[in-house]
Amino acid sequence: MRLLSGFLLALTLSLSPLGATLPTAAAAPAVEDYPGYQPASHCSPRPRVGTTLLSTFIVRRYGGAFGGISRRCGGSTSEHTEGRAFDWTVSARTAAGRATARALLDDLFATDRFGNDDALARRMGVMYVIWNDRIYSAGRGYAPEPYLNSACRSRKRCSQTLRHRDHVHISLTRRAARGETSWFVRRLLGVAR
Repeated sequence: MRLLSGFLLALTLSLSPLGATLPTAAAAPAVEDYPGYQPASHCSPRPRVGTTLLSTFIVRRYGGAFGGISRRCGGSTSEHTEGRAFDWTVSARTAAGRATARALLDDLFATDRFGNDDALARRMGVMYVIWNDRIYSAGRGYAPEPYLNSACRSRKRCSQTLRHRDHVHISLTRRAARGETSWFVRRLLGVAR
């Protein structure tokens, strides 16, 4: 046994100059790549398990109110009609509402302690967020961009709802909606955030 231990130590020391390292218990947790846009392709409005879990988590952690997941089929297709988008009710008209939404956005788009940008949003499988005339899309590294709903000619003539000033809209990838991204897996294993 001591011969085997000595061999492993010698092998480790001989590999070290070559840049090889042994794995450590504090290895960085998995983080997904920035997800691509996955448009709705069919109508199946039943809320998906991941969408339900994430919306419940956000309301419990940040406050606000649950604004719904599913939308009836017909008219336009959206991730709501596939059960993989939800609305979180907070108001951009109040300081408290803006602070509540800002807390979520700050957490979603923060760099984690391992240097992963937008780590929480990527682990949760967030495709995009729309809030207060802005869209935060994974395809653009979640950088805020001006948003105007296609049903509106101008912001002035657009409702608070279509401007996403009375709720935050969050769309998920198909994997996230099924609860299969690393954020969901870690929670199932009992690992915080």
